[in-house]
Amino acid sequence: MCALSEEEAVGRSLDLYLLPGRMAICRLGPQEKAPSWVDSSLLWSVTRTQAETTVVCQEEHAPAGITCNKGWRCLQIGGVLDFTETGILSSLTVPLAQEGISLYALSTYSTDLILIKEKDLSRAVPLLSRAGHRVFFEDGQEYVP
Repeated sequence: MCALSEEEAVGRSLDLYLLPGRMAICRLGPQEKAPSWVDSSLLWSVTRTQAETTVVCQEEHAPAGITCNKGWRCLQIGGVLDFTETGILSSLTVPLAQEGISLYALSTYSTDLILIKEKDLSRAVPLLSRAGHRVFFEDGQEYVP
């Protein structure tokens, strides 16, 4: 997706939904297939390159003894996004990057998701709200500054 200027990115408004539970980002060998332990996870993604296989899943499904980075929370963009839309991720990443909050981005056919460290979530939600996005918590309540 194309990057926008800071002004264009901040002007885009999206509905974001905080998914339940914490996520883990795990690293496996480059020839590994999608492991069976992700099947019961609410959300999972497997990406393989020549260098590695990365698995994103709910933290409780990541087995002990593998390389994992845990403690992530997931915000999913509501609705279906069209492939011709641009600046979607920029509208989320710009305000977070300006405050030193890192993220991990995922995309599906229909939408985008961002993972933010749980320790940064309390700072990220107000930033995203000030950037014009609406953030809904697990219980359906909208964040109101």
